[in-house]
Amino acid sequence: MELKDTIEMMNSDDFKERFRAEYYQVKTRYDKLDAMTVKYEAGTLPFTPKCSLELLKEQKKHMGNYIRCLKIRAEIEGIEL
Repeated sequence: MELKDTIEMMNSDDFKERFRAEYYQVKTRYDKLDAMTVKYEAGTLPFTPKCSLELLKEQKKHMGNYIRCLKIRAEIEGIEL
């Protein structure tokens, strides 16, 4: 899923659809950041970021925690992701 695929979901009147869109957006960004940090560590990233690898990994950690919270909430509220 790409971010553009979540536009209709974000505009839904159904909070469960909006919740799924939020989850998919964060998960998509997390996956892209993860791929970037792997390439950064491997030395194969095709550009040099201005920020440190440590900062990117910290951001990834917080995003991962947020995804976990969303998954727990989805389970509690009966929202299929």
